[in-house]
Amino acid sequence: MVVIRAGKSDRTDRRYAAARSGPPLEESAALRAFAPFQILLIMALTSALCLAFWFWPGHLGATLIAIAATAFLGMAVWRVVLLLVSTGRPLQPEEPPNWPQYTILAALHDEADVVCQLIEHLSRIDYPPDKLQGLLLLEAHDQATIAVAHAAVRPPWLKLLLIPPGSPQTKPRALNSGLAVATGELLTVYDAEDAPDPLQLREAAARFAADPTGRLACLQAPLRIRAGRLFLERQFAAEYASLFETALPGMARLGLPFPLGGTSNHFRVDALRAVGGWDAWNVTEDADLGFRLWAHGWRLGMISRPTWETPPGSLAHWLPQRTRWLKGYLQTLGVHSRRPWRLGWRGALSLAMTVGSGLASAAIHGLSLAWVAAAVLVATIAGLPPETPALALSVLTLGAATTWLACAIGARRAGVSYGPVDMIAAPAYWGLLSIAFVHAAWRLVVEPFTWDKTPHRRDGPLAGARTAATAETHAALDGTAPLRLSAGHAAAPEPDP
Repeated sequence: MVVIRAGKSDRTDRRYAAARSGPPLEESAALRAFAPFQILLIMALTSALCLAFWFWPGHLGATLIAIAATAFLGMAVWRVVLLLVSTGRPLQPEEPPNWPQYTILAALHDEADVVCQLIEHLSRIDYPPDKLQGLLLLEAHDQATIAVAHAAVRPPWLKLLLIPPGSPQTKPRALNSGLAVATGELLTVYDAEDAPDPLQLREAAARFAADPTGRLACLQAPLRIRAGRLFLERQFAAEYASLFETALPGMARLGLPFPLGGTSNHFRVDALRAVGGWDAWNVTEDADLGFRLWAHGWRLGMISRPTWETPPGSLAHWLPQRTRWLKGYLQTLGVHSRRPWRLGWRGALSLAMTVGSGLASAAIHGLSLAWVAAAVLVATIAGLPPETPALALSVLTLGAATTWLACAIGARRAGVSYGPVDMIAAPAYWGLLSIAFVHAAWRLVVEPFTWDKTPHRRDGPLAGARTAATAETHAALDGTAPLRLSAGHAAAPEPDP
């Protein structure tokens, strides 16, 4: 068995050093200082707020509520637009005459329990073996995972790459080590718990080959969750379905950038290297990379063949993961608002409507629910109808309705369950996002680069067999899926948990 050690002296040393460094400091979360534009913006907003409080103190509160209501109304309209735009099935390009070389990266840390399962899933990939390079990126100190991976039966193209000790110890740092030695023209990233569609690489390669502009840098595969019966698992699956089956396909069709998912991204290697690879200091390196590619003139797209994942499980695992995501969103917003004109107005709009709206929603969900609950409780005790501002209550209701609609349609496209009980329980899940947001804001100050590792668990005993069987049903599903569904495998059955 061949084990590669990153950083050894060989012909890739110079390329490794360049990729390891990531993007320039001004494009990295490693820079913990406000840029001049951000300072001016903060000063202008603070001055405007102080002047309004001084000259119009009686109207300031109502004005702020109206501004917030307008913003959230815009977010609701945005969801509806994406729902409409994401309908229909994407055209499948013809296979290229020659399949390009493809590199597969999987960054693993403390994954001894699931590494054999990942190897099994990767072994099912349907792509010419002589065109594949697979690298399991293992931290040099993680002896348990190294031992299991080394002993496992692997296809000849799948090797181990040991990542030397260093800081920060994050997934993007490991990915940059893999990028340094990648030999493929195309590259994709998978996580430890992933079960990708066997034909996913072929679809991505065909899409890249058919790109007439030559500026398509990344294709994102939809991520689907094997949800069980637990409250958090079902809400997590619906949230993913809303994002990967409605929001991202809609933005891709509008030709807009979007935050990538942390896995199943398919890249042109030359484009990835041109922008410096991943930012090792950003704990949501995927979200940052999507907008950085756009800022450098590249474009993003979506493919239809999905990757199945396991949900984080209990609150003890969900909360640290969501805290990291929101902390990374704060980092990403901070990085790309330093010079927002680099994104153009379309890129800046996308940043605001994805990263910005995600943070705003997480911050305000708990407060909104508390406000509604307090108003109803006080009115009930007093025996009076609730007195709440009609505009704020209307916008809150509209926002909830569009979120439910996006989850319901996304879940139907993904083939996951989402019913009335899940809709009723959803506000409780939204409230948990506010807890994660507060935690994320605090962690951004005290531990900005700490990576909260999410423990992964093996699939259920039937999931592997179901995944293999799914490949045989794709053709039939493609022929029978309703035309209004965006995913090419919208009716694909959910693997058993």
